[in-house]
Amino acid sequence: MNLKKIPSNRIRKLRTLSLGKEEYTFCDLKHGSLIELIDLCSNDYFGLSRDIDIINAAYNLTLKEGLGSGSSRFISGSRPIHELLEKKLSEWLNQEKVLLFPSGFQANIAAIQTLADRNSIIIADKLIHNSLLVGAQTSGSKLIRFLHNNLNDLEKKLSKFSSQKKSILVVVESLYSMEGSIAPIEEISEICKRYGVKLLVDEAHSIGILGNEGRGLCNKLTNDITMISGTLGKSFGSGGAFLACNSKVADQIIQTCGAFRYTTALAPTLAAGALKSLEKIKINKTWGRDLIRASKEWKDEISKINKYAIKGDCQILSIIIGDEDQTMLLQKYLEDHGFLAIGIRPPTVPNGQSRIRITIRRTLNKKILKEFILALKNF
Repeated sequence: MNLKKIPSNRIRKLRTLSLGKEEYTFCDLKHGSLIELIDLCSNDYFGLSRDIDIINAAYNLTLKEGLGSGSSRFISGSRPIHELLEKKLSEWLNQEKVLLFPSGFQANIAAIQTLADRNSIIIADKLIHNSLLVGAQTSGSKLIRFLHNNLNDLEKKLSKFSSQKKSILVVVESLYSMEGSIAPIEEISEICKRYGVKLLVDEAHSIGILGNEGRGLCNKLTNDITMISGTLGKSFGSGGAFLACNSKVADQIIQTCGAFRYTTALAPTLAAGALKSLEKIKINKTWGRDLIRASKEWKDEISKINKYAIKGDCQILSIIIGDEDQTMLLQKYLEDHGFLAIGIRPPTVPNGQSRIRITIRRTLNKKILKEFILALKNF
């Protein structure tokens, strides 16, 4: 078997971590002793994965419904908690229908397979997530990329390909996971509406944080966006994902999409945890704004060092190093000083764009920020 050869300096290794004493720390067994590290890399933005109310909600539902669903939604895997979570999410997001999936990767593949086929053209932002790229490839559609967040280039591509009389799907994210950049969703939706094309928006990193009371950037554009995908494993601190759309498109997913029909349903435990998380996010309406404010403070303080370029409009910040080896040296240095911040290298990012990607959590305090800035300065 001929397997793709991976350069030795780019081989990744799995790493096992345990939860630390604080809600924002991990423990790593290193050289025979437990080392506690401050979490600057997970997507558990609100720390809800460790929230006792959410854990109890998941535990209590598990006692009643069991740990796993044991089957697809079409056989015996559909539980009352699935329907309840879908209903509450659809109401909160101002969408006609929500359907749950076991993972965000799977949901994105399902979204594209529903909205495009081999007779379609997909016009996607250059920085979309790998799950969306895989979805585009498996759909058999012709894939066209436009420059990141560039409205002129998007319109140029639409103008060029709309004359081919094929179904066109535009694919973007509202908050990009590596750049931390926010997309101009209103303007993109206006362009798509003008050309009469479908629009899929991945809101994985923005749900719970951006938009009115954390409802995402698509909340006021329900009639103009064909479908949104979202995750329950980031700000919700649980697991699984969802697609939100009108009833007609949802029925198409249910009737024709293998990624929904032929998979074991989301574990009831995770659905119960996500439902409790939704309740907490709805009650704590300022959490998203508070996180954005804290993220700006972190970005401003890092910028003052005048040593690195820094990207990011929200809770995802990228400290651009450039050189791969230097990036990994900085990752090790930060870890030696108590911070778990991951170096991102090609092929995840382009050559020459290696970086330390950090994610800001709601529970990080100013003391942690000061210690991180000191470590960066001294590297």
